[in-house]
Amino acid sequence: MAKLTFYGAINGVTGSAYLLETGSAKVLLECGLFQGRREEEKANRDPFPFTVSDLDAVVLSHAHLDHSGRLPKLVADGYGGCIYMTYPTRELLEVMLKDAASLQERDVEWENKHRRRTGKREIDALYTLEDVEQTLPLCEGVNYGQRSEIAQGISVCFRDAGHILGSSIVELFIKEGGRERKLVFSGDLGNSCAALLQDPEIVESADTLLIESTYGDRNHRSMEETLDEFEEIIVTASANGGNIMIPSFAVGRTQEIIFRLGELYQKGKLKQQAVYLDSPMAIAVTEIYHRYQNFYNPEDAEVLGQGKHKSLHTFLPVLRYSSTTADSMALNKIEAGAIFIAGSGMCNGGRIRHHFKHNLWRRNAHVVIVGYQAIGTPGRALVDGAKTFRMAGEEIVVRAAIHTLGGFSAHASQSQLVDWLSHFHKPRPKLFLVHGEEEAKSTFKQHLAQHGWDATIPTERQTITI
Repeated sequence: MAKLTFYGAINGVTGSAYLLETGSAKVLLECGLFQGRREEEKANRDPFPFTVSDLDAVVLSHAHLDHSGRLPKLVADGYGGCIYMTYPTRELLEVMLKDAASLQERDVEWENKHRRRTGKREIDALYTLEDVEQTLPLCEGVNYGQRSEIAQGISVCFRDAGHILGSSIVELFIKEGGRERKLVFSGDLGNSCAALLQDPEIVESADTLLIESTYGDRNHRSMEETLDEFEEIIVTASANGGNIMIPSFAVGRTQEIIFRLGELYQKGKLKQQAVYLDSPMAIAVTEIYHRYQNFYNPEDAEVLGQGKHKSLHTFLPVLRYSSTTADSMALNKIEAGAIFIAGSGMCNGGRIRHHFKHNLWRRNAHVVIVGYQAIGTPGRALVDGAKTFRMAGEEIVVRAAIHTLGGFSAHASQSQLVDWLSHFHKPRPKLFLVHGEEEAKSTFKQHLAQHGWDATIPTERQTITI
């Protein structure tokens, strides 16, 4: 009998990993990084809790690192089979994994300088660029809606999740003992109000269903209200001369923000002299988005097409790319009238921290939080009202206005999750809540009970039968 073991994204929203085993095959669903507190990130260095060389296939729902970020470690530890994903995910993955490896190599270099001075044993990077280069040839693209056999008795079919470009709801079909069972993993379901991407596809049947619960305890503010507030922030900042800093995830969120700024520009509402995309990775991702415009939802594709803009860059003519370190450092001289979009999305690294150093203490500056901030991250501290921001041993006073716009979330809200679940035929599948903080999952479980769902919150390393 097929069984599934929960190895990640159980006690939080990162480290996604689930092992499907039958009598003849083993398939790993997701292989994500643990992110957040230092003690949580230490888990990335732990040995995988299964024999890597026994895996027959790996399936990936999308390119975000909390779902994909340990793939090079998996390969370095002995995996040599195929990794299945959609075609856009394959392109995004190359950008993201190379960036992650570069950051890890740099961080380890700095750490080892300190260790050498103090006589401590040096450490290796979690993985290297060479490991990424060994991983990428194993990645195999699959079209949405195409059912493909990936291991003996196991087939996969990807459905559009509407979360980021190429993101998927994963359907796994398991043939064993003359019967076929169906496991569905929601992946990260998209916010149906978000720009550019399609709404999550409807799935109507499953025997076992794993659903994310990032926002299982709340509904987003309406997109109309969110855009009104976004416009107000932009106009106010222009009037008082301050810079705007937008910490943004390079994949998905950045492209939506560019589109929304483009809408303001087209309406004559954007008075800032320039919008700087200060992230080499986000720049590369934006170009990939341009190549896959056929994945956009028809409404936003029409908006772009009507003006014959051809791309997000031409839709927002004041957009400037800051690719090099020198380009980025030059922005430190700008005291007013600019918008900086930079990573990381949770403010725990990247160029956004340097913009904070030069602007966070200014009373006329603004920080616009447009994405989820995990507990323990610097971004979460700002949202929770931190008075100072620590960077490189320096405490920077927070005088800038901090704005949180939850309506821009790329994750489905509670009501959207319930609506997606409502399409499953009876008898309903066994439902398991993953990818959520403890409070979000607990609240979601109680809310689902009111809709006739008996949901289970699995524990780490728990094994269930399918």
